Amino acid sequence: MAPGTDVNDLYAAYDRLSFARPDGVDGGVLLITLDDPERMNATDAAMHLQLSRVFRTIEDDDSVRAVVVTGAGRAFSAGGDLAWIAEQVGDHAQTMRVMKEAGDIVRTMIDCDTPIVSAINGVAVGAGLAVALMADVSVIGEDVRITDGHIRLGVAGGDHAVAIWPLLCGMAKAKYYLLTADSLDGAEAERIGLVSKAVPSDEVLPTAMEVARKLAAGPVDATRLTKRALNHWLRQALPNFEASLAYEMLNFLGPDAAEGLAALREKRAPDFSPDAPS
Repeated sequence: MAPGTDVNDLYAAYDRLSFARPDGVDGGVLLITLDDPERMNATDAAMHLQLSRVFRTIEDDDSVRAVVVTGAGRAFSAGGDLAWIAEQVGDHAQTMRVMKEAGDIVRTMIDCDTPIVSAINGVAVGAGLAVALMADVSVIGEDVRITDGHIRLGVAGGDHAVAIWPLLCGMAKAKYYLLTADSLDGAEAERIGLVSKAVPSDEVLPTAMEVARKLAAGPVDATRLTKRALNHWLRQALPNFEASLAYEMLNFLGPDAAEGLAALREKRAPDFSPDAPS
């Protein structure tokens, strides 16, 4: 960042996210908040696009030595906005746009050498969960519920999970939670290794900030290069991730996604049987 540049100038285009420097510019910590609390920070077109770009901006901001990402209000992110998802079902052009952005969220978080800490203060689903778990250090409330609900919608788990869940919690647990779409709480997520730390709800953001301050105070080059080296494990998984993302988008063009979306809107169980009416 050039001398005298204000955080609001550099990040002004990101109107679905809010930014703060709790310790000032010299502290080196940037706090990013998914900022749509009335809708529990659900991911719509604007927020999804901005999440796909913000980590490139952070990578270019030399004043930031650590990042904390959290959600406004009582949720981290309640998943994809249903009206936005409806625009994608059966629409090839929209599906291609979303596929690029979803891939960019994962790839830019991997390639951003600045360490990222997530403060998972409430429910996390969909693209919000991708950001929460792709962070280098994840702090979650012990009672917070998370789920990768792609199967419930009738699409393959393509946002992020194939890239990182087997590395975090092992293949057996990854398959169980991704194939069933069962939810789990923060305490269980920590037990199986899916997150770094589970703490009481009122300690989530303070703990994440404590970790970020420790990272920001450390040797910048050594910290960034350690992250870069560790993330080569994730880069090896990118072909698997790209396949999962393509399969997810293919499913959005089929009948199961339409049924899954209708079931969510009508608050009923979906009927994915082959002879179900389309």
